[in-house]
Amino acid sequence: MPECCTPGRAHHAVLTLAPPLPPARPSRIARQLLALPGGRFLMGTDDPEGFPADAEGPVREVAVEPFRIAATTVTNAQFATFVKATGHVTDAERFGFSFVFGAFLADEVAAVSASVAAVPWWRAVEGAGWRHPEGPGSHVTDRQNHPVVHVSWHDAQAYCRWSGTRLPTEAEWEYAARGGLEQRRYPWGDELTSGGRPLCNIWQGDFPDLPTGGGHAGTAPVKSFRPNGFGLYNTVGNVWEWSADPFTPGDGTARAMRGGSYLCHDSYCNRYRVAARSSNTPDSSTGNIGFRVAADPQ
Repeated sequence: MPECCTPGRAHHAVLTLAPPLPPARPSRIARQLLALPGGRFLMGTDDPEGFPADAEGPVREVAVEPFRIAATTVTNAQFATFVKATGHVTDAERFGFSFVFGAFLADEVAAVSASVAAVPWWRAVEGAGWRHPEGPGSHVTDRQNHPVVHVSWHDAQAYCRWSGTRLPTEAEWEYAARGGLEQRRYPWGDELTSGGRPLCNIWQGDFPDLPTGGGHAGTAPVKSFRPNGFGLYNTVGNVWEWSADPFTPGDGTARAMRGGSYLCHDSYCNRYRVAARSSNTPDSSTGNIGFRVAADPQ
C-alpha cells in the first residue's frame, strides 16, 4: 500500500492549487541541466523482487525524445531561493502539518504528534515543513545541500514554473536513472553493495529501529555516492522524486513517484530499484519526498 512508503492526505480536505506563477526566464538551474539524447530503451521490470500491483511491468520498449534533466534533486538552498523570490507557501505550511518518521522526532514533539494507524512509525507533526523537517526545533540550516523535503507535487510544479523547468515524465526519469544500463536492477548494476558498502542511501539496520552501521540517518547531501553513467546522483534511495505523470493512466488524482528513499529496506520496501514506483496525492508531503527538475532541449 502506498502509505508504507509515504503517508498521504487522503482523509483530509484537499487544498486547491495556488494561482500559477508567471513563467520565468530560463534560470541558472535550467541552464545547468544535463542534456540526454533520448532513444528507445526497455522500461519496467519482470523482476521477481518487484511489485506487480505497482505496475512495474511488463518490460516494454519505450521511446524517449531528447530532453534535459538535473544531476541532483532540488536542494534546500535552491528551494529557499525560490521561496524568497516568490513568497510561495507550501501545502505543508497551509495544512499546518506534514508527515515525519517518528524515530527522528524530539521526545517533546513525538509526545504531541499523532501516529498513522496502519504505519505507526509515521507521525503527523504540526509545524513540520521544508524549513523544519522534524517539526519545531529542527531546521535546515546545516542541510543546505540536502534535498528539500515536505514538498507536495503542487509545490514542485510551482518551483518548476518559476525556474523555467518541469517535472520529468516517468519514462524520462527511468531512462535517466538507468544511466545507459539496460534492465539492471540499480543505476550501477545488479548488486546492492560493493565490498559490503552501500551504494545508495537506504535504511541500514533493522527497520523501523534507528539506523545502524554508519549510514545516514535521514537525507544525505544530494551529491552523495557516485553518479550514474549519465551523471545523475542518488536516483535511487535518499528521497522519493515526484514525476509529471499520474500513477494510473487516465486517473489524475494520485501522482507517480520514483526512486525510493532513505526509509527503504529489503525487509519492508525494496522500492529503491530503478523500475520501482509509488504514488501519493498531489497535496501530500512527507520527510522523504523531494523532486528533480527536467526540461525540453534548448
